[in-house]
Amino acid sequence: MSNEFLTLTIEKPAAGGRMLARHQGQVVLVWGAVPGERVKARVERPGKGVLYAETVEVLDASPDRVDVGPADWRCGGNVFAHVAYDRQLQLKGEILRDALGRIGRLPLTSTPRVIGSPQQGYRMRARLHARGDRLGFYREGTHDLCAPGPTGQLLPTTIAWIESAQAVLREGRLDGVLALEIAENIPADERATHVELREGVDPRPYEVLVTERTSVTDVLHAREGDSSTALRLRRDVRAFFQGNRYLLERLVHHVLALVPPGPVVDLYAGVGLFGLSLAAAGAEHVTLVEGDPISGADLAGNAEPFRDRVRVERRSVEAFLAGPLRADPSARGTRPTYVVDPPRTGMSRDAMREIIRARPARLVYVSCDVATLARDTRLLLDADYSLDQLTGIDLFPNTAHVESVATFARNAG
Repeated sequence: MSNEFLTLTIEKPAAGGRMLARHQGQVVLVWGAVPGERVKARVERPGKGVLYAETVEVLDASPDRVDVGPADWRCGGNVFAHVAYDRQLQLKGEILRDALGRIGRLPLTSTPRVIGSPQQGYRMRARLHARGDRLGFYREGTHDLCAPGPTGQLLPTTIAWIESAQAVLREGRLDGVLALEIAENIPADERATHVELREGVDPRPYEVLVTERTSVTDVLHAREGDSSTALRLRRDVRAFFQGNRYLLERLVHHVLALVPPGPVVDLYAGVGLFGLSLAAAGAEHVTLVEGDPISGADLAGNAEPFRDRVRVERRSVEAFLAGPLRADPSARGTRPTYVVDPPRTGMSRDAMREIIRARPARLVYVSCDVATLARDTRLLLDADYSLDQLTGIDLFPNTAHVESVATFARNAG
């Protein structure tokens, strides 16, 4: 059915940024539409029991549709850019609710709230792919390169730097770059870059693309407006870090509000965003676990001011959980709260098994993928936990992604 044209009525959002419609009883997943619209769509390809399509004409437009002009809404994952922002937040809440019901088999009585973000210039981290002297994002679902500027995700000063880097490549006829990573701090007065070259390429002509600094530093406040809770976080350009400059502190405050007094184990701790923020806010027994060598090195340095109250474990989450010590021994046997912020793939089977065996009274789960969160929710429910709260935080406006924070409590008995 590829390239066939269908007239469809759009029903609801689906994970990944497409919208769900039906044609003669068959599910069709459509790019570029809004629920409630009637559209003409071209079938891109058939899948297992489903068709994938792209809107080519809007026949009856939703009042929530916005004009994106000449911008490529599929560039850099901006697949919701054609949807009014308030409606985007509603759709992301619906995606969360659908995933919990369909994958987690947990029907929610209401749609989770999603906290919004400014839409322009929010990204502090970006990985740009290269084609010859061009640097850019991939168009959604392809390896086609597109310009990052029109997406609005990066600040104008960042785009200007990227354009100057492209000029260097063009003027030097340099085509050895595979990718370029950029990290900035919140005020964007620090920028670090890392260049990934093709195998065998002489790195010397590309040194001009590497900034003098290899890391950036932010000062966060664990409690809003309280200078006594200031936390200094340094991170290498290659280290994982949350990417939204406008919502970073709000995310931290939200997570910290869910952690009761007592010992804490922070798994997938990264450079220390959550665990060290807890320490800065006064927590006395915090164990931080990070297996990545780059993030782990930053974590160890960032933890130095709190070395009397925190313990850093530079090993994998699985190795830590399998060991005899699961929390700071000075916490006198009190069951810790676990804070987990796993990668997009969610908790590994081994990690989840060991957490369930450890029987924490409370677990705060920060997730960047609704499907794996829903899968892990089911495992926790089956292990006698209940979902206390679920909130979305829109770290990625105009994209189909949504960060979420879920809290699980162990049932009494």
